[in-house]
Amino acid sequence: MSAAVAERVYSPEDYLAQERIAEHKSEFMDGRIYAMTGASRAHNLITVNLARSLGNQLLNRPCEAYISDMRVKAADAHSYRYPDVAVVCGRPEFEDEHADTLLNPTLLIEVLSPSTEAGDRGEKFVEYRCIPSLKQYILVEQDKPRIERYERQRDGWLLTETAGLDATVSLDAVGCVLALAEVYDKVFGVPD
Repeated sequence: MSAAVAERVYSPEDYLAQERIAEHKSEFMDGRIYAMTGASRAHNLITVNLARSLGNQLLNRPCEAYISDMRVKAADAHSYRYPDVAVVCGRPEFEDEHADTLLNPTLLIEVLSPSTEAGDRGEKFVEYRCIPSLKQYILVEQDKPRIERYERQRDGWLLTETAGLDATVSLDAVGCVLALAEVYDKVFGVPD
């Protein structure tokens, strides 16, 4: 994420009106709008691989997977974010009739980038924890096969780390399994 677009403080309504006509995506936190940066080849491949794997596993089930164009609102944190992947199980709830701001994600996934890693681990995770429906938060490294799974418990969040292309990660909240070999398909080499 880059610096705030302006020092002006925006209302959520102003942000949404501007965002819905903008050519480039921006996130919103506490009245400030932050322009989003582009993603690397590895980041894009991993996001597509995650979406494909989850989408295939969720076929004919009451869950929906969205990629990075679905905005998520953390109401108590006063923010709007674009996770790399969001999954909702059950009836999706949206902020308004535009159906472009999800309120009740079950699972959120962020692919870590050098420019976003600190925020994904810090302030963004703090905001996401304010979403009552969120059961799991996943962080995916892009330079090595490693996934961190945070799972909501009664008294906090439990971290499980998984590494290696032969490993799998259970996403119990949505009834799926991620095979790291699939998540990282084509990431560590450029095709001939």
